[in-house]
Amino acid sequence: MKRIIQLTLLCIVMISVFIFNNIYFSKNKKPIIETDFPEDQLNKKTKNNIIKNLKYEVQLEQNNSYIITSKISEVKYVKNVELVEMRDVIAKFIDKNNLTLIIKSDEALYNNSNYNTKFRKNVRIEYMNNEIFSDKVDIDFQENTVRIFDNVKYVGLDSAINSDNITINLITKKVDIYMNNKNDNVEITKSW
Repeated sequence: MKRIIQLTLLCIVMISVFIFNNIYFSKNKKPIIETDFPEDQLNKKTKNNIIKNLKYEVQLEQNNSYIITSKISEVKYVKNVELVEMRDVIAKFIDKNNLTLIIKSDEALYNNSNYNTKFRKNVRIEYMNNEIFSDKVDIDFQENTVRIFDNVKYVGLDSAINSDNITINLITKKVDIYMNNKNDNVEITKSW
């Protein structure tokens, strides 16, 4: 009788191990991945990764931080560098005094190794009570600069400026406004 019980227990253990192995360690099963992206956003075959609602938070030197989010992103690797193509982008640069520079754009290219970001299409920058609109903005964290160019329009409380370029130093807050052709003038209009 004792042997029958032992043999039954051994069979139960063996069956349990077999079932456990098939459920958790089977190599034949492929994971099912569900996506809720519209077909037009996935219209081409890619070997890269599509990510919804991506967010990067970076702590920079001198107690500054950089936060960038996007609704849809695609991660690519170019020469062993992770580049993230983003759509519907909001980026925030927060300095040590908690002053926030907000950049919104339709598209951006984020370099995950040095955090440099290139914003494109319908770029809007908000800083304090000022807004800047342009087609392109590049943030370079090695140079600590924000370069705003192509169809630039600054709108402040009492004036508006049209120029080709605006460069902002993220550390000193120095702003340079200039034209591509040195013979052209920056256009300033005041609103009273």
